[in-house]
Amino acid sequence: MFANQLKLTGLPEFPDYELIDSGGFRKLERFGEFVLSRPEPQAIWDPALSDHEWQLLAHAVFERRASAHTQSEEGNWVLSKNMPPQWHISYQYQSMHLRFRLALTSFKHLGIFPEQAANWNYLFDALRDLPVDEPKVLNLFAYTGAASLAAKAAGADVIHVDSVKPVVTWARQNMEGSRLDGIRWVVEDALKFVRKEAKRGRIYQAIILDPPAYGRGPEGEKWLLEKNLNELLRLCRDIIDPMNGILVLNLYSMGLSALVAENLVRLHFSNVADSEAGELFVADRRAIRLPLGSYVRFKPS
Repeated sequence: MFANQLKLTGLPEFPDYELIDSGGFRKLERFGEFVLSRPEPQAIWDPALSDHEWQLLAHAVFERRASAHTQSEEGNWVLSKNMPPQWHISYQYQSMHLRFRLALTSFKHLGIFPEQAANWNYLFDALRDLPVDEPKVLNLFAYTGAASLAAKAAGADVIHVDSVKPVVTWARQNMEGSRLDGIRWVVEDALKFVRKEAKRGRIYQAIILDPPAYGRGPEGEKWLLEKNLNELLRLCRDIIDPMNGILVLNLYSMGLSALVAENLVRLHFSNVADSEAGELFVADRRAIRLPLGSYVRFKPS
């Protein structure tokens, strides 16, 4: 049975992360001991702090490259003298202890999406509750592997799929830093990999998806969220355990609502008993809630 209303899910306890302020299409965040200023298209309100206060607090400021011919997200970081190129933060939930390497990339990303901690906790709990020894988990568009680490910490057999080899190397470093091992790494287009798994008749107890709006596979395969997500979920239906299946789908696209994700999951997984859909958010110091993606997730009842 699918949820009758959308749920708002805030950030769990995360001492190494804080959203200090938001507004003016930017967000001011603390990762460990360092404060960063980055663009945020959904922060359309006014910030609480002045520009001068943001400048005093920020160790690094991301500025998009001006171009008359492209809407690229690429840009440059302006650093204070005390800002290192990379550093580490930690996250803990129950017996799960994760450690992440962060770095300043040209696409404003750092190697972690803190709001996803709610999904890490959900996955960890759901896997630990399964009546299955070493459940099999498939993490698609897996990036630097936080969800893979959460699944591994819960005792799962994890396959981590991403199309960018340096990102998979980064994920392996996070695994090692978290004192985990045994994750299997696959550098491949996610849709192509799932098509192969469906033909092989593989079955997984959990599937995690965090697809981008647009992307390219290692052989130039083109991914468009609106075009390809329906097929991907249809294929996932064929490879997920019908009795002990867990699904976590996250979307960060301003063009798609949580209802779109819920509709797709409802149509392809009609026998689900325990599901929820909603928005992830992080609140700043004045309790303004910044939306950071929609999700649909389910587990055995």
